[in-house]
Amino acid sequence: MSDGSVQPYQQRQSQPAVPVLEEQRVGEILAAVPERGQWRYRPRRVGMLWRSRTLRVVAVFTVLALCGLVILALVRDQTGTQGFLVGLGLAVLPVPLLLTAFRWLDRVEPGPWRNMLFAFAWGACAAALVAIIANSFATRWIATATADPGGADTLGATVIAPVVEESAKAAAVLLLFLFRRRDFNGIVDGVVVAGFAATGFAFTENILYLGNAFGEDQQMGSGFVAVTVATFFVRAVMSPFAHPLFTVMTGIGFGMVASSARHQRFRRIALPLLGLVLAMGMHALWNGSSTFGPYGFYVVYGAFMMPAFGLVTWLAIWARRRELRTLAVELPAYAAAGWLTPAEPLALSSMRARGLARDTARRWHAAAARGGPYGRPAYAPAPMSPQAKALAKARGKAAARTVAEYESFATSLAFLRRRARRGTAGPDLVERELELLHHLWQRREVAGPALAYAAQATGRLRPRFIRPVPPPYQRHEAYRGYGTYQPYGSHAPHPHSTYPYGQPPYGQLPYGQPPYGQFPYDRPPSGQQP
Repeated sequence: MSDGSVQPYQQRQSQPAVPVLEEQRVGEILAAVPERGQWRYRPRRVGMLWRSRTLRVVAVFTVLALCGLVILALVRDQTGTQGFLVGLGLAVLPVPLLLTAFRWLDRVEPGPWRNMLFAFAWGACAAALVAIIANSFATRWIATATADPGGADTLGATVIAPVVEESAKAAAVLLLFLFRRRDFNGIVDGVVVAGFAATGFAFTENILYLGNAFGEDQQMGSGFVAVTVATFFVRAVMSPFAHPLFTVMTGIGFGMVASSARHQRFRRIALPLLGLVLAMGMHALWNGSSTFGPYGFYVVYGAFMMPAFGLVTWLAIWARRRELRTLAVELPAYAAAGWLTPAEPLALSSMRARGLARDTARRWHAAAARGGPYGRPAYAPAPMSPQAKALAKARGKAAARTVAEYESFATSLAFLRRRARRGTAGPDLVERELELLHHLWQRREVAGPALAYAAQATGRLRPRFIRPVPPPYQRHEAYRGYGTYQPYGSHAPHPHSTYPYGQPPYGQLPYGQPPYGQFPYDRPPSGQQP
């Protein structure tokens, strides 16, 4: 055994023991510790740098910005400065329309803007850079290997480009699915994320094509921009939805995975791959339509692209209506337990009623501020100073924002309950549910009456099924505190509020006893009259 081996027990026992500081001397020990500036041993922040959310966000968008600078330099090198500016000005025109359409589709439970901006930036910068470099390298390699530049261009456009571009765009959907899983709930989210990524990619690609078309017109020297106009008409007028349509197939696959159970491993792997293969196939058919003859493009456009676009649009709208039906199915359980009023699930399951509730809350609270604290009629307001008018407007906006937050939290609660039924909610199910219920309770005094009014005004609830709700400017002692904007605070309700729909369910459903395991609620808590 070597000298560095383990020593025998007797030899270890014969060595002098190292003294250990006693706990009773802790005051004396801590008093002798040097100042922080004289420390020899400092705490190591292992991994703390990369745990910073701000650093991660800055790093991601810095990488995307660098990719954007590189891609802009490459496009400018190919099109020239003048062609680049013309292409940029024309390519930006269809972008607001496409982004607005996808954002409208996502109105039931809007995803965070940071996710949408990441998807768009990824498509416009990272995916476009990967596509330009990979397509150019593959086309040159094929042309060198086959000595047929024309065939290499055709093969690159119909085979290489669809595979590379759809894979690069699908990476944005995959990243958000993995790292922003809580914001990825179903088909609608997949469609929206894929649409934003594909819109960004099409924006950069259109700059390149329109800039090259303008360069061709400049080379002809006639001053007539026929090639530029034709390119703009085909890419921005006839088919601005082409790239979003292809990538949406991948988004649908990931959206179906988001709503599937965790034990369905084959489905969770096969659906995204199937969507990606469909996207590549549709892209290849679109790019290869010019090789089918002089009328191949029009045949593919009319017989395939338009029906596919209509089918995907119908599927997206159907998925959105299904989300609204989820609210109508899942939220009545919370209404039976006393957390919501009976009218709220009906109003929350209608986009028209939700918008009306926000507008109603804005008007009511602005009128209450103009009428004074004891309810001067809003139709005969007293003269107001500009500061008072600004305050009334601010209160109205705050009330509308509170109702919008209430609608968002209620939607998340319904989707959480649906995922709990399917076994895909995750281990933090109870904590998330209680957090959402807390946020709803803090806003119910503002949102509840507005949603009840909206349900009645839109015909989703007949007047005899709800109690009349007095406007805020007609409050009396029984409704003191009703309709006032309450900032976020403790779990307890407003100390001076008397909610007209019954006593709060605290005590019947305390936060220490999660409602899960008691679903469905067969009866409301004792003493409740929902």
